[in-house]
Amino acid sequence: MSAKRIMIQGTMSGAGKSLLTAALCRIFLQDGLRVAPFKSQNMALNSFVTPDGLEIGRAQAMQAEAAGKECDVRMNPILLKPSSEMGSQVIVNGEVRGQFSAQEYFRMKPTLIPEILSAYNSLSEENDIIVIEGAGSPAEINLRENDIVNMGLAELVNAPVLLVGDIDRGGVFAQLYGTAALLRPEERKRLAGLVINKFRGDSALLTPGLRQIEDMTGLPVLGVIPWVPVDLDEEDSLAPFPAQRSAGREIDIAVIRLPHISNFTDFAPLADHPVLGVRFVERREQLGRPDLLILPGTKNTMGDLLWLRENGLEAEILSLARMDLPVLGICGGYQMLGEEISDPFGVEHGGSLKGLGLLPCTTVFTAQKTRSRNRAVGLCEPFTGIALEGYEIHMGATDSHGALPFCRMADGREAGAVSGSVFGTYLHGMFDAADAVNRLAGWLGERKGIAVEASLTEPRSAFRARQYDLLADAVRKNLNLDRIYQTMEAYSHG
Repeated sequence: MSAKRIMIQGTMSGAGKSLLTAALCRIFLQDGLRVAPFKSQNMALNSFVTPDGLEIGRAQAMQAEAAGKECDVRMNPILLKPSSEMGSQVIVNGEVRGQFSAQEYFRMKPTLIPEILSAYNSLSEENDIIVIEGAGSPAEINLRENDIVNMGLAELVNAPVLLVGDIDRGGVFAQLYGTAALLRPEERKRLAGLVINKFRGDSALLTPGLRQIEDMTGLPVLGVIPWVPVDLDEEDSLAPFPAQRSAGREIDIAVIRLPHISNFTDFAPLADHPVLGVRFVERREQLGRPDLLILPGTKNTMGDLLWLRENGLEAEILSLARMDLPVLGICGGYQMLGEEISDPFGVEHGGSLKGLGLLPCTTVFTAQKTRSRNRAVGLCEPFTGIALEGYEIHMGATDSHGALPFCRMADGREAGAVSGSVFGTYLHGMFDAADAVNRLAGWLGERKGIAVEASLTEPRSAFRARQYDLLADAVRKNLNLDRIYQTMEAYSHG
C-alpha cells in the first residue's frame, strides 16, 4: 500500500521548507507513524554519506534523522553540486553521473523521471507518510517546462501542496498572492493552504492580512509559524552560512569562506562550546590573528585556491603559519595545504597547481569519488588517543611524503597529515564528538595562556534530538494538523 503524502513548496529559496519538512517528519513520528522525507532534486554543496556509501543532500539526512530513520539515497535521488556559475556535478542515486552545464542538465531532466519515481515509489511502499520538499519556487515560470521538483513532481505523485512564505524577509502577502497567481489552474487546485513562516511578534496583528489573503487567493491560511531558534543542518542553497552567534568569545576561530565552500556544518559544534568563537572570513582585512584558522571543504579546490591567491588571503595564511598559528584543513582545505594539486583527467580545471606548501603532500584528482563513513583514532595533539567519527566525500587521493599522520582509521590505515601546527584531514563531521571539541578548546586555551574549564558533555546527536522536538512542538501548536491529515486522506483516495 502506498503512503499518504504532503508536499511543502515555498515562495522562494530560504522560505523555510527544509525545516518545516523536518518538523512534519518529527510530528508524524511522534504520532506513531512511519514517515520519510523526499526531495527529488536538491541543489546544495552540503552533502552527506549514507550507510552504504552513497551521497545525498545534507538537509535530507537531517530530515531522516528527525523522522527517526537512517538516511537513504532514495530520499534524494538527484543532487546537484554547483562547481561554477554555469555548471554542476550531477549525482543520481548517490553516484556521480558527470559534470554538466545548466543547459545540458535542463535537457537531461525528463530522462531522470523514471529514477525519481522508482525512488519515491519504493519509499512509499515502506512508509505511512512521505513529506516531500520542493525547491525554490513553483512560480519560476521560466523553469516550468520539464519541472521535476515542484508542481511537476506533485502531479507525478498526486500530492497536495502547502505553500510557505517567509515573513521575516518582508512582503509575505505579495509572495503568497503572486506565487498562487502565477500557477496554472490545475496547479492551483493542488494548493491545500498557505503557511506564513518565521513570524516574530504578536500574530494577532496579522489577522486582517490573513483574512484578506484568504479572500484574494481562495485558500485557507493553515498556520503562522513563529521564528524558532533551532540549530539544525539545512541545505546551503549555494551561499548562506550559520549565524555567527559565537563571535567575540575568548578563543577566536576563523573559517575561510571559500566561494564554493561545502559542508560548513562541520563547524557548528565548535560554536556550541562556551569559549570558542567561530567566524567566517572572505577578505584579508577580516582575518586578523585568530587562535585557529580553518580551510574548509570546497566543491572547486583549484578554483578556490586561485581565489585565495588572487585576493591576498594566501599570503596572510602563510604569514600566520610562519608564526606557528594552528591551521586545519578539511577535505579540499587539506588538499590546498599540500605542495601540489594535479588534475590530469580534467575533473576540475585540468593541469596542475602549486599548493600552499604547508604540508608535504600532493593530491591527484581522479574520476573516482570517495564516499565513506569512517571511525578513527587521533594520532596527533590535541586529538591523540580520542575516538573520531565522520565521513569522507572527495575527488582525488592525497599522498603524504613523510608527514606524521592525523589519525588511524578503523581498518588500520594511517590518514591525513600533520607538520608542526598545520593539520590536514578528509574527515568531515569529526567535531560532532564532544571529546574532539573539548580537546581542541583546551589545547588552544593552553597555547593562549588561558584556563579552559568549561566543556561540552552532551553528544551532538542528543542535542539535535532536542532541536527536532523543539521545532516540532512550535509547528504542532501553530499549524492546522487536522486539516493536513484530512487533506492527505482525501488525496490517498483520489
